[in-house]
Amino acid sequence: MASAPASPVRVRFCPSPTGNPHVGLVRTALFNWAFARHHGGTLVFRIEDTDAARDSEESYRQLLDSMRWLGFDWDEGPEVGGPHAPYRQSQRMDLYKDVAARLLDAGHAYHCYCSQEELDSRREAARAAGRPSGYDGHCRELTAARVEEYRAQGREPIVRFRMPDETITFADLVRGELTFTPENVPDYGIVRANGAPLYTLVNPVDDALMEITHILRGEDLLSSTPRQIALYKALIELGIAKGIPAFGHLPYVMGEGNKKLSKRDPQSSLNLYRERGFLPEGLLNYLSLLGWSLSADQDIFTMDEMVAAFDISDVNPNPARFDLKKCEAINGDHIRLLDVKDFTERCRPWLKAPFAPWAPEDFDETKWQAIAPHAQTRLKALSEITDNVDFLFLPEPVEDEASWNKAMKEGSDALLRTAREKLDAADWSSSESLKEAVLAAGEAHGLKLGKAQAPVRVAVTGRTVGLPLFESLEVLGKERALARIDVALGRLAA
Repeated sequence: MASAPASPVRVRFCPSPTGNPHVGLVRTALFNWAFARHHGGTLVFRIEDTDAARDSEESYRQLLDSMRWLGFDWDEGPEVGGPHAPYRQSQRMDLYKDVAARLLDAGHAYHCYCSQEELDSRREAARAAGRPSGYDGHCRELTAARVEEYRAQGREPIVRFRMPDETITFADLVRGELTFTPENVPDYGIVRANGAPLYTLVNPVDDALMEITHILRGEDLLSSTPRQIALYKALIELGIAKGIPAFGHLPYVMGEGNKKLSKRDPQSSLNLYRERGFLPEGLLNYLSLLGWSLSADQDIFTMDEMVAAFDISDVNPNPARFDLKKCEAINGDHIRLLDVKDFTERCRPWLKAPFAPWAPEDFDETKWQAIAPHAQTRLKALSEITDNVDFLFLPEPVEDEASWNKAMKEGSDALLRTAREKLDAADWSSSESLKEAVLAAGEAHGLKLGKAQAPVRVAVTGRTVGLPLFESLEVLGKERALARIDVALGRLAA
């Protein structure tokens, strides 16, 4: 168990508002949130929206809505405010311009006039010679005459940060001590030729100004860390930063084929799980297992339990595989943990248009309340409720040809006639009495209960699988159930 940080914890979650949120992004938000809450620290929610071509106001609003749906709260950021506002980078451009100018004046950065063609040509030559192919420092020490020559040619320079000629070592909170040699970390751009600041500048500057103490982010950003550490040292020298944050790089979330889960993978979209009726607590429980665990023998836990136990040093650096079936199973466990009243209310969206195939006036609240406890034991996602209870609210059961053909074998008509006779005489206020009736019908035809109930289930519900049959019959009622068996007998006779 790692010791508590010496100073108050300040972490940040800083997504870009581009399209649907990704489950890997949610996992990063979760670990930052849990870390902050575990240490009684501050979570800063910051929007990195400097890429006008990719960012949109719609995506920004969707991002905020998703964070609220997941149950995350933040201490500083949009809709909350804070001492370091504004928390959208698009509203902080003058600040970045000032910092870039100060870095240039202090010699920590310089103008680079190299064209893309020149850069590509020199990189190819370096590769061919077996040398590192990063930027070769061509513009580091330009003479005034060469600068005038480039300007006369109409070249617009970018701003590059001047990396120190030294090895950079830091202790990663997840991976331990890491070392980067100078030849593998060349000078890099921080401002475009048009004056627009790059992520490589704005991200560390905001972290410095917002006094972020710990940066927990994806493994894909690990290679940029030595560059940021060098920039922090320059910002400290200029009086802009107070110190260098601690870094922890979280493992990749893998999809199928040992590939990193990307935005193009259907199962990566947060909206998919929201639309399917996953519980926020179920989804977050599963995502927390992608690199961390509460204990070796406990997969199901609450977010309060996670916060109490979360230690960044316990995060596994190895890639974590996203398993949709396990995600569904854990969500199903959380559905069963709900209070029945809470469950009935959370299902409401899927009991009406556009999801429900029945007319609003055919919905029966009493029947819904009666069947809900039985449905709760079967669902993996709330959206499954619609197909599980439609037999109660549709005038006739759905017509599923595959289910009909699977259940209605030779002799099913005789079985159904016997089952109808037994059911007609049963006590419809008792599911156990209904079970005994179907069991007796099966025994009369040499069938066990499983075989005997299949034709009855399809006749009454239209499907071969669903909620417990005898409880379903009890809720549906004797008149409607027997009428449906009569319709099935007529169809078999035809």
